[in-house]
Amino acid sequence: MLLLRAAGCRRAAAPASAAAAAWLRGAAHRGFPAACRRRAALPAAAGPQQVTSFRGVAVRSLCTSSPHEHPEHGRLVYKGNLAKAVLGVRFFSYSTSIFNLFMMPYIMLKTGIGFESLFIQAAFYGLIGFFTFVTPVTLHVLTKGYVIRLYYKDEMDTYTAITYNAILAEKATVFHQKDVKIPDITKMFTTFYAKTKSMLVNPSLFPNPQDYNHLMGYDKSFYFNLEEEKEADERK
Repeated sequence: MLLLRAAGCRRAAAPASAAAAAWLRGAAHRGFPAACRRRAALPAAAGPQQVTSFRGVAVRSLCTSSPHEHPEHGRLVYKGNLAKAVLGVRFFSYSTSIFNLFMMPYIMLKTGIGFESLFIQAAFYGLIGFFTFVTPVTLHVLTKGYVIRLYYKDEMDTYTAITYNAILAEKATVFHQKDVKIPDITKMFTTFYAKTKSMLVNPSLFPNPQDYNHLMGYDKSFYFNLEEEKEADERK
């Protein structure tokens, strides 16, 4: 009995498979149904989405590039860690100075200092003038040589130092390595002189110590001329 049932199933499955094959051949001539066409179109549509995603990755990679890269200046060899602090302190000083200038007439009218003795007026104007003018000028003199970034061009052996000017804008100073002069006496706000301008850098912030050594000229061979020293001693 089991053999007869299995034989009947095979005979029943044969017409079904033949009918399926015939339907597929007819569909190939007539075209697939809309659902099949939509499914077949999915891989084609996935192509542009993948391209778009790759474009998005490329755009994001461009946006994440460092804003301090300037090929015209060379490669970045130093970046100061107090740039934001220096900018913030000087901006606060300028803001308070402008505020004092605007508030001075109001204070004089409300307190009547303009009608007091000359001594009181001089003390008042001196105090306001100190915080209005002396403090910003002092901060500028002390921090004008602070190097925010330092670039180096290997082929020309030149440096480009970026500092803040009086109006808090970035200023580029280009100098050659031979223009670097080390002060004889250690100064608090001067590491070296670029021609006649004082510069302040932190040696520990150079990613490559060799860049600092080349900047200061420590990689040069020292040569002592004993005869010239003897002549100098004799002249003395």
